[in-house]
Amino acid sequence: ERDEAALAQGRARIAKVCDGHVAKGRLTPEGKAELMGRWQGATRYDALAGVDLVIEAVFEDMAVKQAVFAELERVCKPGAVLATNTSYLDIDEIARGTSRPGDVIGLHFFSPAHIMKLLEIVVPAQVSADVVATGFALAQRLKKVPVRAGVCDGFIGNRILAVYRTAADHLMEDGASPYEIDAMVRDFGFPMGPYEMSDLAGGDIGWATRKRRAATRDPKAPSPRYVHIADRLCERGWFGQKTGRGWYVYEAGSRTGTPNPDVAPIIDEARRQAGVTPRSFTREELERRYLAAMVNEGAKVVDEGIALRPLDVDVTLVHGYGFPRSKGGPMWHADQVGLARILADVREFAQADALFWQPAPLLEKLVAQGRGFDSLNGG
Repeated sequence: ERDEAALAQGRARIAKVCDGHVAKGRLTPEGKAELMGRWQGATRYDALAGVDLVIEAVFEDMAVKQAVFAELERVCKPGAVLATNTSYLDIDEIARGTSRPGDVIGLHFFSPAHIMKLLEIVVPAQVSADVVATGFALAQRLKKVPVRAGVCDGFIGNRILAVYRTAADHLMEDGASPYEIDAMVRDFGFPMGPYEMSDLAGGDIGWATRKRRAATRDPKAPSPRYVHIADRLCERGWFGQKTGRGWYVYEAGSRTGTPNPDVAPIIDEARRQAGVTPRSFTREELERRYLAAMVNEGAKVVDEGIALRPLDVDVTLVHGYGFPRSKGGPMWHADQVGLARILADVREFAQADALFWQPAPLLEKLVAQGRGFDSLNGG
């Protein structure tokens, strides 16, 4: 850690997690003592000289990541695996900044990491095969569910998440309330909706990503529709549970919020500025748009080789994002609904926003051939 205070805080958090396991009978007090006895902390990189594998989880900023990797490259022994827990950043760029790109890999854990089963193993272009194998072996040791992912902005899960969250934001600006959308998503089978999830993760996380993407956007390219409502909340310091206020308001110490009454005027003002006349949506309309965005982007992720199979998208969304297991994952569920129906929805929505609703070529191909996503899962 960067200093002794942060180190003590980290140790206290680990002890708190262990205490929770003891309270639930998953760990004995003796087991906790033994585990904490193995725990070592340091504030100097030199302490990592003998490790076989290191995972950095610093702030999502490329310059910060590269500075950390320069130190890791300096102190870590030859052959040590240098892993990053980045959620979005280009791991190929991180690897190119070192003299040992074959040792660099992405190990993207999901929060809270001691509970969530998914581990995206992100495979950059120059990584050695034994390093990839080590990533999968580590997942097995940690009892995680590993999914191989290619390098792109957001990999498999967060790339798809960004698109269906954008679809939700469009629905909100067009007339739906964030609380209607959250209720629809819960009714579908997710444990929480996108705005509840934003409050849990911290609204500032997504805000930082949006600002990073804005800085890299081609000014000559067609400008995609952008909804500013979430940014307005962040500008007020409303980051969700950790600040006691976001899309919801949280009483001190509570994980359950009530709708924030100050959000509605912000939404109304954003609609006026965008020239939007709000309309109402049925629950079915909300669900169709939300799922069509998810499935269409999933098809692009498979077509580009970011996910090797539709099954990998399903495993990622079920184990990392709360997609209901009973529905098998978005790609499996789309097969049950019928890909022709999904494609028809995408084409219908494209009449109002052709830039956002671009049908995935793979989706069009499978519909033309009368096949489903499951036909690509063999081998």
